Amino acid sequence: MDLSLSDEQKQLQDAAERFVRDKYTFENRRKIVATDRGWLPENWAQMAELGWLGMSFKEEDGGYGGGPIETMIVMEQFGKGLVLEPFLPTVVLGGGMIAAAGSAAQKEALLTPMIEGKKQFAFAWLERQSRYNLADVSLKATKDGSGWSLSGHKGVVYNAASADQIIVLARTAGGAREEKGLTLFLVDGNAKGLSRRDYPTQDALRASELTFDKVSVGADAVLGTVDAAFPVVEDAVDRAIVALCAEATGCMDAINAATLEYIKTRKQFGVPIGKFQVLQHRMVDCFTNAQEARSMTLMASLKIEDKDPVVRHKAASGAKVQIGKSGRFCGQSAVQMHGGMGVTDELSVSHYFKRLTMIDLIFGNQQHHLTRYSNLAMAA
Repeated sequence: MDLSLSDEQKQLQDAAERFVRDKYTFENRRKIVATDRGWLPENWAQMAELGWLGMSFKEEDGGYGGGPIETMIVMEQFGKGLVLEPFLPTVVLGGGMIAAAGSAAQKEALLTPMIEGKKQFAFAWLERQSRYNLADVSLKATKDGSGWSLSGHKGVVYNAASADQIIVLARTAGGAREEKGLTLFLVDGNAKGLSRRDYPTQDALRASELTFDKVSVGADAVLGTVDAAFPVVEDAVDRAIVALCAEATGCMDAINAATLEYIKTRKQFGVPIGKFQVLQHRMVDCFTNAQEARSMTLMASLKIEDKDPVVRHKAASGAKVQIGKSGRFCGQSAVQMHGGMGVTDELSVSHYFKRLTMIDLIFGNQQHHLTRYSNLAMAA
Protein backbone atom coordinates (compact mmCIF):
# COMPACT_ATOMS: atom_id res chain seq x y z
CA MET A 1 0.00 0.00 0.00
CA ASP A 2 1.33 3.43 -0.99
CA LEU A 3 0.87 5.75 1.99
CA SER A 4 2.65 8.74 0.48
CA LEU A 5 0.70 11.97 -0.03
CA SER A 6 -0.50 13.00 -3.46
CA ASP A 7 0.78 16.22 -5.03
CA GLU A 8 -2.45 18.01 -4.08
CA GLN A 9 -2.17 16.77 -0.49
CA LYS A 10 1.45 17.95 -0.30
CA GLN A 11 0.34 21.38 -1.48
CA LEU A 12 -2.34 21.39 1.21
CA GLN A 13 0.26 20.43 3.83
CA ASP A 14 2.60 23.20 2.66
CA ALA A 15 -0.19 25.79 2.73
CA ALA A 16 -1.26 24.80 6.25
CA GLU A 17 2.36 24.85 7.41
CA ARG A 18 2.81 28.38 6.00
CA PHE A 19 -0.41 29.54 7.63
CA VAL A 20 0.73 28.33 11.05
CA ARG A 21 4.21 29.72 10.60
CA ASP A 22 2.91 33.18 9.57
CA LYS A 23 -0.13 33.51 11.85
CA TYR A 24 0.70 31.45 14.91
CA THR A 25 3.99 32.41 16.43
CA PHE A 26 3.82 31.98 20.19
CA GLU A 27 3.46 35.72 20.76
CA ASN A 28 0.79 36.09 18.06
CA ARG A 29 -1.21 33.31 19.66
CA ARG A 30 -1.09 35.03 23.05
CA LYS A 31 -2.55 38.16 21.43
CA ILE A 32 -5.32 36.15 19.76
CA VAL A 33 -6.20 34.48 23.07
CA ALA A 34 -6.66 37.93 24.63
CA THR A 35 -9.26 39.05 22.06
CA ASP A 36 -12.99 38.99 22.85
CA ARG A 37 -13.72 36.07 20.52
CA GLY A 38 -10.56 34.15 21.24
CA TRP A 39 -9.96 33.72 17.49
CA LEU A 40 -9.56 36.04 14.50
CA PRO A 41 -12.23 36.53 11.79
CA GLU A 42 -9.50 37.31 9.24
CA ASN A 43 -7.90 33.92 9.90
CA TRP A 44 -11.28 32.23 9.45
CA ALA A 45 -11.82 34.12 6.20
CA GLN A 46 -8.42 32.99 4.96
CA MET A 47 -9.26 29.37 5.78
CA ALA A 48 -12.41 29.73 3.70
CA GLU A 49 -10.48 31.35 0.85
CA LEU A 50 -7.95 28.50 0.89
CA GLY A 51 -10.81 25.99 0.67
CA TRP A 52 -10.13 24.31 4.00
CA LEU A 53 -13.70 24.73 5.26
CA GLY A 54 -15.05 22.69 2.35
CA MET A 55 -12.18 20.36 1.50
CA SER A 56 -13.61 17.26 3.20
CA PHE A 57 -17.16 17.51 1.79
CA LYS A 58 -18.57 15.93 -1.35
CA GLU A 59 -18.85 18.06 -4.44
CA GLU A 60 -22.62 17.62 -4.51
CA ASP A 61 -22.72 19.23 -1.06
CA GLY A 62 -20.69 22.20 -2.26
CA GLY A 63 -17.33 20.85 -1.10
CA TYR A 64 -14.14 19.93 -2.89
CA GLY A 65 -14.28 16.15 -2.72
CA GLY A 66 -11.62 15.47 -0.09
CA GLY A 67 -11.97 13.39 3.04
CA PRO A 68 -10.42 12.37 6.36
CA ILE A 69 -6.83 12.42 5.03
CA GLU A 70 -7.16 16.09 4.08
CA THR A 71 -8.61 16.83 7.52
CA MET A 72 -5.73 14.93 9.11
CA ILE A 73 -3.16 16.96 7.17
CA VAL A 74 -4.62 20.31 8.20
CA MET A 75 -5.32 19.34 11.81
CA GLU A 76 -1.73 18.14 12.30
CA GLN A 77 -0.43 21.56 11.29
CA PHE A 78 -3.06 23.24 13.48
CA GLY A 79 -1.68 21.23 16.39
CA LYS A 80 1.81 22.59 15.80
CA GLY A 81 0.52 26.13 16.13
CA LEU A 82 -2.22 25.49 18.72
CA VAL A 83 -4.65 27.14 16.29
CA LEU A 84 -7.67 28.70 18.00
CA GLU A 85 -10.18 29.11 15.17
CA PRO A 86 -13.24 26.82 15.65
CA PHE A 87 -12.49 24.34 12.85
CA LEU A 88 -13.41 21.22 14.85
CA PRO A 89 -16.85 22.31 16.19
CA THR A 90 -17.88 24.04 12.97
CA VAL A 91 -16.46 21.95 10.12
CA VAL A 92 -15.77 18.48 11.51
CA LEU A 93 -18.69 18.16 13.93
CA GLY A 94 -21.33 20.63 12.75
CA GLY A 95 -20.67 20.37 9.05
CA GLY A 96 -20.17 16.62 9.30
CA MET A 97 -23.57 16.03 10.91
CA ILE A 98 -25.36 18.34 8.49
CA ALA A 99 -23.74 16.57 5.52
CA ALA A 100 -24.65 13.16 6.94
CA ALA A 101 -28.22 13.80 8.12
CA GLY A 102 -29.39 17.11 6.69
CA SER A 103 -32.04 17.55 4.03
CA ALA A 104 -31.19 19.16 0.71
CA ALA A 105 -32.67 22.45 1.97
CA GLN A 106 -30.65 22.31 5.19
CA LYS A 107 -27.43 21.59 3.33
CA GLU A 108 -28.01 24.49 0.98
CA ALA A 109 -28.93 26.86 3.80
CA LEU A 110 -26.12 25.83 6.16
CA LEU A 111 -23.27 24.00 4.45
CA THR A 112 -22.81 26.44 1.59
CA PRO A 113 -22.39 29.54 3.80
CA MET A 114 -20.23 27.54 6.23
CA ILE A 115 -17.85 26.62 3.41
CA GLU A 116 -17.77 30.28 2.44
CA GLY A 117 -16.83 31.21 6.01
CA LYS A 118 -20.15 32.94 6.72
CA LYS A 119 -21.66 30.50 9.25
CA GLN A 120 -20.30 28.70 12.30
CA PHE A 121 -21.69 25.89 14.41
CA ALA A 122 -21.44 24.41 17.88
CA PHE A 123 -22.42 20.93 19.07
CA ALA A 124 -24.24 20.68 22.42
CA TRP A 125 -24.34 17.13 23.75
CA LEU A 126 -22.56 16.98 27.12
CA GLU A 127 -24.54 17.22 30.36
CA ARG A 128 -23.51 17.19 34.03
CA GLN A 129 -24.17 13.48 34.46
CA SER A 130 -23.02 12.33 31.01
CA ARG A 131 -19.27 11.93 31.46
CA TYR A 132 -18.29 10.11 28.22
CA ASN A 133 -21.61 8.42 27.44
CA LEU A 134 -23.03 10.02 24.27
CA ALA A 135 -26.46 8.53 24.95
CA ASP A 136 -26.74 9.92 28.50
CA VAL A 137 -29.02 12.81 27.56
CA SER A 138 -31.65 14.40 29.80
CA LEU A 139 -32.43 17.59 27.87
CA LYS A 140 -36.03 17.11 26.77
CA ALA A 141 -37.61 18.00 23.47
CA THR A 142 -41.40 17.79 23.54
CA LYS A 143 -43.88 18.35 20.75
CA ASP A 144 -45.28 21.88 20.64
CA GLY A 145 -47.85 22.14 17.88
CA SER A 146 -46.05 21.43 14.64
CA GLY A 147 -42.70 22.21 16.25
CA TRP A 148 -40.76 21.37 19.40
CA SER A 149 -39.93 22.85 22.79
CA LEU A 150 -36.48 22.23 24.31
CA SER A 151 -35.71 22.44 28.04
CA GLY A 152 -32.58 21.41 29.92
CA HIS A 153 -28.88 22.09 30.29
CA LYS A 154 -25.76 21.49 28.20
CA GLY A 155 -22.19 22.00 29.30
CA VAL A 156 -18.76 22.64 27.77
CA VAL A 157 -20.20 23.64 24.39
CA TYR A 158 -17.22 24.74 22.34
CA ASN A 159 -17.74 27.82 20.13
CA ALA A 160 -21.29 28.44 21.38
CA ALA A 161 -20.56 32.16 21.81
CA SER A 162 -19.71 32.56 18.12
CA ALA A 163 -22.02 29.94 16.60
CA ASP A 164 -24.84 30.98 14.30
CA GLN A 165 -26.50 27.59 14.82
CA ILE A 166 -26.15 25.23 17.77
CA ILE A 167 -26.77 21.57 17.02
CA VAL A 168 -28.46 20.20 20.13
CA LEU A 169 -28.79 16.53 21.05
CA ALA A 170 -32.08 16.10 22.88
CA ARG A 171 -34.18 13.24 24.20
CA THR A 172 -37.52 12.85 22.43
CA ALA A 173 -38.32 9.33 23.66
CA GLY A 174 -36.98 6.52 25.83
CA GLY A 175 -35.23 6.54 29.17
CA ALA A 176 -31.89 7.79 30.43
CA ARG A 177 -28.86 6.45 28.55
CA GLU A 178 -30.95 4.72 25.89
CA GLU A 179 -29.51 5.10 22.41
CA LYS A 180 -32.97 5.14 20.86
CA GLY A 181 -35.08 8.22 21.34
CA LEU A 182 -32.41 10.86 20.63
CA THR A 183 -32.93 13.64 18.10
CA LEU A 184 -30.74 16.45 16.73
CA PHE A 185 -32.13 19.98 16.53
CA LEU A 186 -30.81 23.13 14.88
CA VAL A 187 -31.20 26.02 17.31
CA ASP A 188 -30.40 29.63 16.53
CA GLY A 189 -27.56 30.96 18.67
CA ASN A 190 -29.77 33.86 19.81
CA ALA A 191 -32.99 31.90 20.29
CA LYS A 192 -35.48 33.13 22.87
CA GLY A 193 -35.23 31.09 26.07
CA LEU A 194 -31.57 30.18 25.49
CA SER A 195 -29.16 31.57 28.08
CA ARG A 196 -25.39 31.20 27.95
CA ARG A 197 -22.44 31.48 30.32
CA ASP A 198 -19.17 31.78 28.43
CA TYR A 199 -15.68 31.02 29.72
CA PRO A 200 -12.16 30.17 28.53
CA THR A 201 -11.00 26.58 28.89
CA GLN A 202 -7.65 25.48 30.30
CA ASP A 203 -6.19 25.25 26.79
CA ALA A 204 -7.35 28.79 25.84
CA LEU A 205 -10.37 27.79 23.72
CA ARG A 206 -13.87 29.16 24.40
CA ALA A 207 -16.79 27.14 25.71
CA SER A 208 -20.20 27.82 27.26
CA GLU A 209 -22.78 26.44 29.65
CA LEU A 210 -26.18 26.55 27.98
CA THR A 211 -29.62 26.58 29.61
CA PHE A 212 -32.70 25.90 27.47
CA ASP A 213 -35.95 27.21 28.95
CA LYS A 214 -38.77 26.15 26.63
CA VAL A 215 -36.82 27.09 23.51
CA SER A 216 -39.22 26.77 20.57
CA VAL A 217 -38.08 25.47 17.19
CA GLY A 218 -40.02 24.56 14.09
CA ALA A 219 -40.41 21.16 12.49
CA ASP A 220 -37.72 22.13 9.97
CA ALA A 221 -35.21 22.40 12.83
CA VAL A 222 -34.98 18.60 13.12
CA LEU A 223 -31.68 17.39 11.70
CA GLY A 224 -32.13 13.87 10.38
CA THR A 225 -34.76 11.48 11.72
CA VAL A 226 -36.66 11.91 14.99
CA ASP A 227 -35.58 9.40 17.67
CA ALA A 228 -32.73 8.06 15.49
CA ALA A 229 -29.87 10.53 15.92
CA PHE A 230 -27.45 8.33 17.87
CA PRO A 231 -25.71 6.65 14.89
CA VAL A 232 -25.21 10.06 13.26
CA VAL A 233 -23.74 11.50 16.46
CA GLU A 234 -21.53 8.48 17.10
CA ASP A 235 -20.13 8.62 13.58
CA ALA A 236 -19.52 12.38 13.77
CA VAL A 237 -17.79 12.05 17.13
CA ASP A 238 -15.56 9.25 15.82
CA ARG A 239 -14.51 11.52 12.96
CA ALA A 240 -13.88 14.33 15.43
CA ILE A 241 -11.76 11.97 17.55
CA VAL A 242 -9.58 11.14 14.54
CA ALA A 243 -9.22 14.85 13.77
CA LEU A 244 -8.21 15.49 17.40
CA CYS A 245 -5.66 12.68 17.16
CA ALA A 246 -4.13 14.40 14.13
CA GLU A 247 -3.99 17.67 16.05
CA ALA A 248 -2.28 15.86 18.93
CA THR A 249 0.45 14.52 16.64
CA GLY A 250 1.22 18.10 15.65
CA CYS A 251 1.33 19.10 19.32
CA MET A 252 3.73 16.25 20.05
CA ASP A 253 6.04 17.22 17.20
CA ALA A 254 6.14 20.80 18.45
CA ILE A 255 6.69 19.96 22.11
CA ASN A 256 9.43 17.46 21.22
CA ALA A 257 11.16 20.03 18.99
CA ALA A 258 11.03 22.68 21.73
CA THR A 259 12.43 20.25 24.29
CA LEU A 260 15.23 19.09 22.01
CA GLU A 261 16.27 22.68 21.36
CA TYR A 262 16.22 23.40 25.09
CA ILE A 263 18.45 20.49 26.12
CA LYS A 264 20.94 21.45 23.38
CA THR A 265 21.39 24.92 24.86
CA ARG A 266 20.75 24.51 28.62
CA LYS A 267 24.08 23.91 30.34
CA GLN A 268 24.80 22.11 33.58
CA PHE A 269 28.25 21.25 34.94
CA GLY A 270 29.65 23.21 32.00
CA VAL A 271 28.07 21.10 29.24
CA PRO A 272 24.68 21.07 27.49
CA ILE A 273 22.31 18.74 29.32
CA GLY A 274 21.60 17.10 25.97
CA LYS A 275 24.99 15.45 26.30
CA PHE A 276 23.67 13.35 29.19
CA GLN A 277 22.78 9.91 27.95
CA VAL A 278 19.64 9.56 30.05
CA LEU A 279 18.13 12.64 28.38
CA GLN A 280 19.14 11.40 24.94
CA HIS A 281 17.31 8.15 25.67
CA ARG A 282 14.28 10.08 26.88
CA MET A 283 14.17 12.14 23.69
CA VAL A 284 14.31 8.94 21.63
CA ASP A 285 11.36 7.63 23.65
CA CYS A 286 9.47 10.88 22.97
CA PHE A 287 10.16 10.58 19.24
CA THR A 288 9.04 6.94 19.26
CA ASN A 289 5.81 7.79 21.07
CA ALA A 290 5.04 10.57 18.59
CA GLN A 291 5.62 8.22 15.65
CA GLU A 292 3.40 5.55 17.17
CA ALA A 293 0.66 8.17 17.60
CA ARG A 294 1.08 9.30 13.99
CA SER A 295 0.82 5.73 12.69
CA MET A 296 -2.37 5.08 14.66
CA THR A 297 -3.85 8.37 13.46
CA LEU A 298 -3.12 7.53 9.84
CA MET A 299 -4.66 4.08 10.30
CA ALA A 300 -7.78 5.61 11.83
CA SER A 301 -8.04 8.22 9.06
CA LEU A 302 -7.93 5.47 6.45
CA LYS A 303 -10.57 3.36 8.23
CA ILE A 304 -12.99 6.04 9.43
CA GLU A 305 -15.04 5.80 6.21
CA ASP A 306 -15.29 1.99 6.28
CA LYS A 307 -18.79 0.65 5.64
CA ASP A 308 -18.65 -1.44 8.82
CA PRO A 309 -19.43 0.79 11.86
CA VAL A 310 -17.51 -1.56 14.17
CA VAL A 311 -14.37 -1.01 12.10
CA ARG A 312 -14.88 2.76 12.34
CA HIS A 313 -15.47 2.69 16.09
CA LYS A 314 -12.44 0.48 16.76
CA ALA A 315 -10.21 2.65 14.60
CA ALA A 316 -11.21 5.83 16.44
CA SER A 317 -10.91 4.28 19.89
CA GLY A 318 -7.60 2.59 19.09
CA ALA A 319 -6.09 5.87 17.94
CA LYS A 320 -7.48 7.73 20.96
CA VAL A 321 -5.85 5.22 23.33
CA GLN A 322 -2.46 5.68 21.69
CA ILE A 323 -2.82 9.46 21.61
CA GLY A 324 -3.63 9.50 25.33
CA LYS A 325 -0.59 7.38 26.12
CA SER A 326 1.85 9.18 23.82
CA GLY A 327 0.58 12.66 24.60
CA ARG A 328 1.00 12.17 28.32
CA PHE A 329 4.50 10.73 27.92
CA CYS A 330 5.71 13.53 25.63
CA GLY A 331 4.11 16.24 27.76
CA GLN A 332 5.40 14.95 31.09
CA SER A 333 8.87 14.36 29.64
CA ALA A 334 8.99 17.89 28.21
CA VAL A 335 8.06 19.41 31.56
CA GLN A 336 10.57 17.24 33.40
CA MET A 337 13.44 18.10 31.04
CA HIS A 338 12.61 21.81 31.23
CA GLY A 339 12.51 21.67 35.01
CA GLY A 340 10.18 24.00 36.90
CA MET A 341 9.98 26.36 33.92
CA GLY A 342 8.12 23.71 31.96
CA VAL A 343 4.82 24.54 33.67
CA THR A 344 5.06 28.34 33.37
CA ASP A 345 2.84 30.36 31.05
CA GLU A 346 5.89 31.97 29.45
CA LEU A 347 7.07 28.74 27.79
CA SER A 348 5.21 27.11 24.90
CA VAL A 349 5.64 23.58 26.28
CA SER A 350 3.11 24.22 29.06
CA HIS A 351 0.50 25.25 26.48
CA TYR A 352 1.12 22.18 24.35
CA PHE A 353 0.89 19.96 27.42
CA LYS A 354 -2.42 21.56 28.39
CA ARG A 355 -3.83 20.97 24.94
CA LEU A 356 -2.63 17.36 24.87
CA THR A 357 -4.26 16.79 28.25
CA MET A 358 -7.55 18.27 27.05
CA ILE A 359 -7.46 16.23 23.84
CA ASP A 360 -7.13 13.09 25.97
CA LEU A 361 -10.31 14.08 27.87
CA ILE A 362 -12.51 15.26 24.99
CA PHE A 363 -15.00 12.55 23.93
CA GLY A 364 -13.47 10.01 26.29
CA ASN A 365 -10.06 9.54 27.85
CA GLN A 366 -7.55 6.76 27.28
CA GLN A 367 -9.17 4.34 29.74
CA HIS A 368 -12.67 4.93 28.34
CA HIS A 369 -11.58 4.12 24.81
CA LEU A 370 -9.51 1.14 25.90
CA THR A 371 -12.69 -0.28 27.44
CA ARG A 372 -14.73 0.63 24.36
CA TYR A 373 -12.21 -1.04 22.04
CA SER A 374 -12.17 -4.15 24.20
CA ASN A 375 -15.96 -4.36 24.23
CA LEU A 376 -16.12 -3.93 20.44
CA ALA A 377 -13.46 -6.60 19.91
CA MET A 378 -15.27 -9.10 22.13
CA ALA A 379 -18.61 -8.42 20.45
CA ALA A 380 -17.21 -8.91 16.95
